Amino acid sequence: MGLPPFRGAVRVIILASVAIYVVILLLFSFAPTEGRAILDFGVLDPGHVRQGWLWQLATYAFMYVDPLDFVLSLLGIYFLGWAVEERIGPTAFYTLFFGSIILSALTGFVLSLSGKIAQGPALGSGAAANAILMVFFLFNRGAPLMLFPLPIRIPVKWIVLFTAGIETAYLLLNHFALFYCVLLLGLGSGYVWYAVFLSRGVSLGVSERYYGLRNTYYRWKRRRAARKFEVYMRGHNRTVNFDEHGNYIPPEDSDKQNGGSKSGWVN
Repeated sequence: MGLPPFRGAVRVIILASVAIYVVILLLFSFAPTEGRAILDFGVLDPGHVRQGWLWQLATYAFMYVDPLDFVLSLLGIYFLGWAVEERIGPTAFYTLFFGSIILSALTGFVLSLSGKIAQGPALGSGAAANAILMVFFLFNRGAPLMLFPLPIRIPVKWIVLFTAGIETAYLLLNHFALFYCVLLLGLGSGYVWYAVFLSRGVSLGVSERYYGLRNTYYRWKRRRAARKFEVYMRGHNRTVNFDEHGNYIPPEDSDKQNGGSKSGWVN
């Protein structure tokens, strides 16, 4: 029943969120105009983003109004974030946190351009908490979790499905509001982040495909240059030959030897 360690990137993110929320609460109590101005400045608003307020794609994660949303989001980051950070390191954890926040916001903003769905503001780090939950599940697919404060263990996959189901219900009840779109997109962002950056097998496959395409392009350029050179030399009444790889094949009576290579000299 012990609490997870409170350290590293998780501690920094939680302390920063608490400090900003305290400032917002105090401003709403003693200077409501300034408090609303801070929310307008930081909350994700598609209309403001279209006007160039691009910082809202990240700052909305530290904006809160409802205390329950604030507590639940930070509890998710605290109880699962430490395990993910232990696995990937603090730098990668920061990247996961802000990357999932920005990716969810960008996707929600694109959906809002339809004018029908993903309307209204979005705030809070629920998208990052969902991304951390998804990454934890992908690292520990068969692990059970104790759902605090209930003293029972529940497989993490059922927690992911339960979270997705509840947030989908809220999404439908609120007419596809941006707030709940971003929450659900957080689960997808966590999966994408794991597949692209945290899964070694997938990363190696992407790298191999990239280098394979690059080498194919260079081989094509080599063959193309060889054909151009053949045309050029024929224009000067000389004949040169290249193999299928673009390697120069010297005349048979040449004194130069290539050690028995099938492709001839390489120029």
